[in-house]
Amino acid sequence: MTDNQKKLLVLTDGSDRSMLSIQYIGQFLPPTGLHLVLFHVFDPVPECYWDLENESHMATMVGQLKSWEQEKRDGLNRFMENAIELLVGCGFDRSCIEIKIKDREVGIARDIIKEAAAGYDAIMLRRRGAGALESLVMGSVANKLLSKLTDVPLIIGGQIWPVKKTLLAIDGSDASWRVVNTVCRFLADAGHEIQLFNVVRGLTPWVPELPDAMIQDRFELARKEMTALFSELKEKLVAAGFDSDKISEKIVTGELSRAGAIIREATDNGFGAIVVGRRGISKVEEFFLGRVSTKVIHGGRNHTVWVV
Repeated sequence: MTDNQKKLLVLTDGSDRSMLSIQYIGQFLPPTGLHLVLFHVFDPVPECYWDLENESHMATMVGQLKSWEQEKRDGLNRFMENAIELLVGCGFDRSCIEIKIKDREVGIARDIIKEAAAGYDAIMLRRRGAGALESLVMGSVANKLLSKLTDVPLIIGGQIWPVKKTLLAIDGSDASWRVVNTVCRFLADAGHEIQLFNVVRGLTPWVPELPDAMIQDRFELARKEMTALFSELKEKLVAAGFDSDKISEKIVTGELSRAGAIIREATDNGFGAIVVGRRGISKVEEFFLGRVSTKVIHGGRNHTVWVV
């Protein structure tokens, strides 16, 4: 791996869902300058079971467990080889793809967090894994990673086929620059269409007595400030290699839900990915994840969501 390569940790479990992550990377990310680590925490049969093979009545069961574990390992190895072939077919250099399969040491989430500390530029995961217990809105492992991995961008895979059309949720906070910097780092020079999108929430439901003129003045001031920021952000995108003609801007006002407006915009206009800041402009959003980003992750489950 060279010094200027970006290092992406790709979490896999050998399932069809995991292969969607591989397809996303192959179709969506530029193959040059990227080092991929396909990572799996293998959950082996506990050592205590092997002690039972000395008991005659348990020998058959132990033999079945050994066969089951070996089948799991073989299946995982086949998955990894298929993943490599897919990525190579998309233009990735085989030498830039690394496989890491590690036996569980403490717990799946904690073992992933330990690996994530080894200098990755981003981590790709899925909302749910292969297990039945992961059938809730977010899998338990994904939830743990979101709460603990606060210093690295997370790419949370969605269900829709990836298209090179990405919505950047901009709110005027420092997170807006992190959003654009991350997109410049990973997606420049790949022909992506970008939209800078801002939502100004309405106040009428909470302060119904506000005069219309005051509301409109607030919207106009917000538009003026955001237009100036959009200009700076667009300059950054163009300097990184994005086509100026493929960068659009949109500001909507009077929305009751910022997250709802972001998801609706992405859905109605065919965006394949949404990029949001981990925390927004409100001090309340310093806890866990920002309220907007949390709602986008859960409500926009069909989309791939980047949290930066």
